Amino acid sequence: MLGMPRRDAAVTMLIGLATAALFLLMAFHGATASIQRMVAVRSTSLTTVAKVFNAVGLVYVTLPIRILIAGFLAWRRRWWHFAAFVSAIVLSEISIGLLKSLYARGRPPGSLVATSGHSFPSGHAVAASVTAVAAVIALLPEGARRYRWGAAAVAFSVLMGLSRAYLAAHWLSDAVAGVLLGTSWALAAALVVHTIRERRARRATAVASVAPGSWNTSHAEVLDSQG
Repeated sequence: MLGMPRRDAAVTMLIGLATAALFLLMAFHGATASIQRMVAVRSTSLTTVAKVFNAVGLVYVTLPIRILIAGFLAWRRRWWHFAAFVSAIVLSEISIGLLKSLYARGRPPGSLVATSGHSFPSGHAVAASVTAVAAVIALLPEGARRYRWGAAAVAFSVLMGLSRAYLAAHWLSDAVAGVLLGTSWALAAALVVHTIRERRARRATAVASVAPGSWNTSHAEVLDSQG
């Protein structure tokens, strides 16, 4: 699942720390200046694009996509990838509700789209990032292709976050926190599942090596190679 577990663990830890730091430092501060800058650059074309991102991030779009990905992984019997993908999605959805209730942060005024509930973190940004990043990890093997699609997933997540601030549906810090949180869940779930799978594989190998007859088989293979 993961080609370089140590590197991936370090990246996951760094993103997790950045997420925690942002939650601690920015959760209670509305970035009014950032919203004002977003409003200053508004145009008809940019607003249309931002509203498309708003529609893409709705549950009516994300839920079918998630079900299709999970169904494909189950159909192909890629159970470890299935476990990582579904775990990331479930944990991110639970965290969105808990964190919104915990911080109870109000939304910025003048949103261009319909909104409901508290502002921090951005549910659209969390959903976009966790779905895109977890899908890339689950569907693509380690290598250059995964890195290219991973970069595209991150770019999509960042654009989703920016669109939320542009539409004044969220403060910019809400959006940034959402992208970091979703990405953290996707990476953490993949890392944990990968670790469990590797430990089970090592345990199975160790059990097989001490099974009755395994020494005789190995010894016979050595003698054959020497003969």
